[in-house]
Amino acid sequence: MNAGHTETVRALRIGVAGCADIALRRMLPAFAASPHTEPTAVASRSSEKARAAAETFGCAAVEGYDALLERPDVDAVYIPLPVALHAPWTERALRAGKHVLAEKPLTARAADTARLLDLARERGLVLAENYLFVHHSAYTAVRDLVEAGAIGGVRALSASFTIPPRPADDIRYRADLDGGALLDIGVYPLRLASLLLGSELRVRGAVLRHDTVRGVDLGGSALLGDPGTGVSAQLVFGMEHAYTAGWRLLGSEGSLTLDRAYSPPAGHRPVLRIERPDGTEERILPAHDQATAAVAAFAEAVRRAGQGAGQDKGRSSGDAAAVLRQAELVDAVRQAAHLVKI
Repeated sequence: MNAGHTETVRALRIGVAGCADIALRRMLPAFAASPHTEPTAVASRSSEKARAAAETFGCAAVEGYDALLERPDVDAVYIPLPVALHAPWTERALRAGKHVLAEKPLTARAADTARLLDLARERGLVLAENYLFVHHSAYTAVRDLVEAGAIGGVRALSASFTIPPRPADDIRYRADLDGGALLDIGVYPLRLASLLLGSELRVRGAVLRHDTVRGVDLGGSALLGDPGTGVSAQLVFGMEHAYTAGWRLLGSEGSLTLDRAYSPPAGHRPVLRIERPDGTEERILPAHDQATAAVAAFAEAVRRAGQGAGQDKGRSSGDAAAVLRQAELVDAVRQAAHLVKI
């Protein structure tokens, strides 16, 4: 390479498989705004829906997801489909040679998640799970405070994510699409627990409120613990509740509290509350677009994979081990849960 020459990196060309709300409201705008990505096609089973979305973002409309996977101008596929469709369409995308960013959870079962991660690794492709909040800069601030000893030794986490009931025809109530509160909502505090407390957490107990008519869980709770340190997490989730989206991290010398912890708007400035024996402090943190940050992380993982450098090749954005660990925790909650039939 000649001195002074700057290599031009082409934007990652994204195909979107479906017109879900999160695709239209958060991810397509993020793909379009990022210098690292370019939305090139939007697919739907309905040509009208595909055209409406594609016109907004100046890209091609495609009828059917198979047709999207056949396009040579698509490097990576974003999958915001119902959970039950994640595994089959992720597999098809990987076999078509596309990198994949799938909405959370990647699949409904750990065995499927492990199989797809192995397939991505074998093919040198990136497979990432789209938990946006882990990319928010607020969690960098939290980590720095904890590492600096601001609350002493970490002892416990309490977290909740609850929403009011949805319309009766909402897909969250469909058992055939792997609906239910655990997979749609409970996965957030579970992922948070691993983020803040580490990878050694084990499920010690759980309760799920099971709707026997619709065949899905409407809410529940879980207790997790680290067998080596005794650090614990108490998690509550559901979709028959008042809205909550916050957590409290308790230490030996204080605590940290954050609200609107999972899906804040891009312009929201999080308030991190620090309580210590000498008083309470509220820090207003910078606003941060976590969707744009997630897109940048995915594009960077694809760039690294494209270099084909040793162990980085095919490694999932955000760490494949973390993706699999999350799936195993979800399985463990289901297995440990006492079902309350309603």
